[in-house]
Amino acid sequence: MHRRDFFKTGVQAAMAGTAASVPMVSSAGQTGSAESSDAAAVLKSYTAQDHRCRLENIGFCHSKVRTCMRKHLVTNYLPGHCTYNLGEYPCRKPWDPGEYDEQELDRLKNNGIQLIQVMDEWNDQMGLFGGHKLTALNPEGFRRFVAMVHKRGMKILAYISSGYFTRTDPHYNSAWSRPGEYFHSAYWNMARCSPASPEWRAYLLPNVVRILDEFGVDGLYNDWGYVNNARKSVHQPAKDEVVAFEETPQHDGAMADLAQLIYAEVKRRGGIVKFHCDRTLCPLTGGAKVYDYLWVGEGVRGLGNIREATKNHEPYVVPCTQFPYVKLDNDDQPYVHAIPYMQFPLLEAGRPYTGERAMIPGVEYGPDKDKKGPVDDMTDWYRRNEAKWKYHQAHPDGPHIYSEWGPVPPSANYRSTHARWLKQYMPLVENGTWVWLEIGESDLFAGPLPKGAVASAFANREVYLVLANYGNAAAEITTADKFVSVDETNVKPAKYWKLPPESLKILRRIA
Repeated sequence: MHRRDFFKTGVQAAMAGTAASVPMVSSAGQTGSAESSDAAAVLKSYTAQDHRCRLENIGFCHSKVRTCMRKHLVTNYLPGHCTYNLGEYPCRKPWDPGEYDEQELDRLKNNGIQLIQVMDEWNDQMGLFGGHKLTALNPEGFRRFVAMVHKRGMKILAYISSGYFTRTDPHYNSAWSRPGEYFHSAYWNMARCSPASPEWRAYLLPNVVRILDEFGVDGLYNDWGYVNNARKSVHQPAKDEVVAFEETPQHDGAMADLAQLIYAEVKRRGGIVKFHCDRTLCPLTGGAKVYDYLWVGEGVRGLGNIREATKNHEPYVVPCTQFPYVKLDNDDQPYVHAIPYMQFPLLEAGRPYTGERAMIPGVEYGPDKDKKGPVDDMTDWYRRNEAKWKYHQAHPDGPHIYSEWGPVPPSANYRSTHARWLKQYMPLVENGTWVWLEIGESDLFAGPLPKGAVASAFANREVYLVLANYGNAAAEITTADKFVSVDETNVKPAKYWKLPPESLKILRRIA
């Protein structure tokens, strides 16, 4: 879609009060506009029989489920997210998309990826090549990459931060941030600019609009760069700060206002906003909507901790598994902890991550460079990158690492596992599906669920039941109706299911 048409679509959608048309990948793997795919199927292509099946299945679940943690209607949901490593930063020369990226994007498209997200390596935050944190490292190359993504019917989000800005940048004004609200580690030397600073807003927001207009991206990934009121230790206001909103531990007033302005500008263009606070936090906006997707999990030890902290966040949640914070016993574990709560882990891909960015000549790295400690210490960025550099030199043909968070060595089955689970997950979350998360009292089972077991139901033209066992012993579950497992073929319908510890089963009801 041409940029002019994209903006026109967004404006028309805003005027109509409905979500803009977005590409979707159907359960059959076909990609197209929302009007021809699952995104609008319930409105335009469902037959009377389709509607009958959907309504009967929703009625079935309503009659069977008496209590649950939360219900939700699925609309405009793209589960297949990928963070794409354009190239490392700092770097000796700017990345330059080419044939490798054409082939990599083909592979991602074929594996069901719908949304590409580029992190802060897309910009020139240190000014090594004459830019800054809100400009592309290689403008022409980035336009070319955006076109590559769009040619394949996928969406692309560009990284921004509504708070972080480089303290050594000539554009930075110390009046924007509170004294001491910054962090200096690795190559990041970032101020946390106050959302209540008029001058920071006057600098940030036109640059945000320029990114949307200049590159035709489909939205933004906002890494908020802010310490919320509940955890704030610096209470001295920034020199350029206007107190206009109520600020409490339960409500970040100025931040909520700024995030709403950015969200509205992106939605006016029919775009998408992915938001990241810290760890497993969600933005405290008093109920105002500021994101379409919330990225969680950065710096959190243990998948169970991520799951419990985020399972009742407003949708849609995208969990991220970061190493060395999380150690996996097998490749399936991230999906076991995510799918029962209508979450789906993102994929890391793109160009191989080598770790060279920790050793670029002439770059002023942070004061923790000479820190001593074990290689997998979560704060030891340099040692981890050195380990990745050694791995890449020894394995230039792969399997590759694709981010600073990836494990050494990487799993050879990482990408195929993501594709396998995404293929199973997509039919569960077709547009128009009603979801019952973490079912409590119900008539779906012959008896109470075993300790540590969780069940969620998904109803559309089919009824799916997702069972997970988070206990230390095998869980035996008997369903009241017959189901078949979606990951097995030629298996007879059954009511009895045995789940090993920390495992997942997706079942489809046999009417």
